[in-house]
Order: sequence, then structure tokens, then C-alpha cells
Amino acid sequence: MAEEAVTAVRPSEEEKGREQETENLEELEEGEIEDDEPSRRVGGDSHPLEYSWTFWFDNPTSKNRQAAWGSSIRPIHTFSTIEDFWSLYNNIKQPSKLASGADFHCFKHKVEPKWEDPICANGGKWTISCVRGRADTLWLHTLLAMIGEQFDYGDEICGAVVSVRGKQDKIGLWTKNAANEAAQVSIGRQWKELLDYNDVIGFIVHEDAKKDKVPKNRYTV
Repeated sequence: MAEEAVTAVRPSEEEKGREQETENLEELEEGEIEDDEPSRRVGGDSHPLEYSWTFWFDNPTSKNRQAAWGSSIRPIHTFSTIEDFWSLYNNIKQPSKLASGADFHCFKHKVEPKWEDPICANGGKWTISCVRGRADTLWLHTLLAMIGEQFDYGDEICGAVVSVRGKQDKIGLWTKNAANEAAQVSIGRQWKELLDYNDVIGFIVHEDAKKDKVPKNRYTV
């Protein structure tokens, strides 16, 4: 199943072979998920993913400095097939079209993009930075590699987030077990290779980020 998913979500094949048949998604109220459980298309042509995934959005206009971190994050939609992913992705804004301060997350279903989530609590994240506008391609390729199970330690991955800021954008890849150095270093190296990203990237443990305003990298690649 994972191998089938990897083949199907490669952007070059998808762009060449996929017909323009996706329908516009009905607009959902902020924070509403279409179904409680991931939806699967009926028919023999759908391609199930190894995991179901949920998109979350942190709207900058809803953020309050006095509110707890993460309180403005809302789930948008859960998908479990390649077709569902493209139907959603083709009808949402890319990072370059989002307002500064926005955060867009894609995490495994039922895993919240918060340090406090039990799956994320003992983990950390790799982060890459780029100038405004370049995040669109890096974000898409990160999503495809993640949902397509292109990482050797795919079970370690919780999800990814793109953060739109004034002068640059950041993409973070969250993992669940920061103490597993071999897994984290492998994920960081593979991520750079998949994105053709040449700068050094660092891995910060969530617990360190809670304690220090400027936490040190636990690992670098």
C-alpha cells in the first residue's frame, strides 16, 4: 500500500496524468470537519494512503496574545486517499497567498499539532527557512513525501507545518521520539534530499523549546 501511494503522489506523474476532474469543496465554517472519521471515495480507482491525515489552520486574525498557545488552531478536513488530498489541495490557498502570521498544519489523523498532544509530547521538529514565495513548492513536496511514505522512519513523523511570516516562511517537520537520534537524523537528511535543500537544518526538542526562548539544536544535518 505504501509503495503504491509513493508512486501515485509524485508531483510530475500527478501533473501529467491527472485529469482536471476535482470539484470545488463546499466552504466549511472555521473549525468544522466534514466528517468525524476520514472519508474514502467509493470506487475501484481510489488510492488509500497508509495513514489518514488532517489539515489544521491557525488564522492570524483569530490569535490573541493573552490566549494559550494553540488555542486558535482549528481542524479543516481529514483525507485518507490520494484523490481526496488533491481535491482539497487544489481548492485551498498556497502559503504565498496566506496572510502573515498564518500557520497551516497537516498531521496524522487524531494527532493535534500541539506540544501537549501525547504523540508529540516527547518529540521535536526539523525546520527549514525560505524567502516568501518559495514555500509553495517546498510545502507541497513535503506533503507528498510525508503522506506518500517516502521516509525510512515514517512511523516517527507526526506531521508538518508551514508558518507564514513577514520576511520569510518556515516549514517544520514534527516527529514523536526526540531521543531516537538515528531516526531523527535519517528523517532530516532524507527531507533535505527530497527538497533539494542545501542549507544546514536543525532539530529542536519540544521540551527544550518550552524552557528556553532560543533553544539549541539537538541535531543538525
